[in-house]
Amino acid sequence: MQIEYILLWTATLILASVISSKLSDKFAIPALLLFLAVGMFAGSEGVGGIYFDNAQLAKSIGVVALIFIIFSGGLDTNWKETKSVVLPGIILSTLGVLLTALITGYFAMRILKFSFLEGMLLGSIVSSTDAAAVFSILRSKRISLRSPLKPLLEFESGSNDPMAVFLTIGFIGLLTVKSMNIVSLIPRFMIDMGMGALTGFLMAKFIIFLIDRLKLEYEGLYLAMMISLVLLAYVIAVFLKGNGFLAVYVTGLMLSQATFPNKKMILRFHDGLAWLMQIVMFVTLGLLVFPSRIVPLIGAGLLITILLMLIARPISVMLCLLPFKMNMRKKAMIGWVGLRGSVPIILATFPFMAGIPHADIYFNIVFFVVIASVFIQGTSIPFVSKILKLDVPLVYRRQYPIEFEKMEGIDAELTDVIVPYNSEVVGKRISDLNTPEKCLIILISRDEKFIIPSGSVVIEGGDVLLVLANKDDLISLQNMLAKLIEEK
Repeated sequence: MQIEYILLWTATLILASVISSKLSDKFAIPALLLFLAVGMFAGSEGVGGIYFDNAQLAKSIGVVALIFIIFSGGLDTNWKETKSVVLPGIILSTLGVLLTALITGYFAMRILKFSFLEGMLLGSIVSSTDAAAVFSILRSKRISLRSPLKPLLEFESGSNDPMAVFLTIGFIGLLTVKSMNIVSLIPRFMIDMGMGALTGFLMAKFIIFLIDRLKLEYEGLYLAMMISLVLLAYVIAVFLKGNGFLAVYVTGLMLSQATFPNKKMILRFHDGLAWLMQIVMFVTLGLLVFPSRIVPLIGAGLLITILLMLIARPISVMLCLLPFKMNMRKKAMIGWVGLRGSVPIILATFPFMAGIPHADIYFNIVFFVVIASVFIQGTSIPFVSKILKLDVPLVYRRQYPIEFEKMEGIDAELTDVIVPYNSEVVGKRISDLNTPEKCLIILISRDEKFIIPSGSVVIEGGDVLLVLANKDDLISLQNMLAKLIEEK
């Protein structure tokens, strides 16, 4: 095929995926499902008629895509919200994944007549969750989840993929290497996770050191450098027998807490790159699947999906969260929102590469489980969150035409402050306000419009002041407004 036709199809499929994402917001359909649909629509059994049956290439594309998706997930983590749920999150992302794999694997043995190792392999493949699908659904309904559910689910989903990868590769090894046994997986687990976490930690330190001292002339070069460093984090961990996916997640998580030049630009770039990787990965997997081969497995796939949703996931969550003070409603919600996502489908290509018998059954069952999970659980999440009284209004993040990036040597942050309607500052000019000396009002948001502040501008109730100040001055400003309210 000529390069022009390849570029034509690539551009068309990416554009179709981006446009289809609007349906995600409107009808509460996870974007990943729409991207898969675009690939299936263009595939050999779809209208496009593109024949694609290369599991090795699909796996390679998926691995590269997951590197940047997982890194972006770590980079976008709000550590202030997450640090309080790290311990339960780690238990869910390790022991929880293991329990889910074991329980689901047992059901797979019974339903599909698999051997013990074959059942455990299928359970391992579908053991990880995808919170991104959950929050895209909630966002479309303009709702969120009560604390600590949101940070806990985000942390679990970002950190549980390495465990699923380890279990999948481990059981493939047990099926293909006669000298291996289950006990041998224990030291492998310690090395895999330990070396992956250590590599991620050291790479994050190195990246911060490099960015701080390497003064590049062009901002765009920082983005090119970050791509190379993320790939290096993965490769170095793999060469050291560690988990590459855990390495890139830890790297992103540590960078999310650090302050370094061009951080906001890097964050935006990797957010866009992660979306592109999701589109490429899901469209590729959509092209790889043959829907006619899934039809005979619908019954078994649906039964495994229901057992995974109603038994395997809830039991693993309940057992993992026993030591923590959390009511049953929250535990039930965590158990219900364990949607399957991109990682299971990628892992389902691994048996093809290893020459595992029934590899096509693994892939088609997993593909169906992911779609069924998204449809059944995904569409019901807003309803379940309201029934359990765990839904809260989605916080609207106001967008400003001014950006400020905190750098070394600047003890200030850009923060918005709302002026109460009954505050004494209402009706006063900015020049008459007794604001702290180093507290600067940069912009005023009023009635969806922006006003450039000057000394003569009069403050109105409900104004949102965009303020540049350090923590002490910001607190002084907030206390001043609160004090005025009490005096009235």
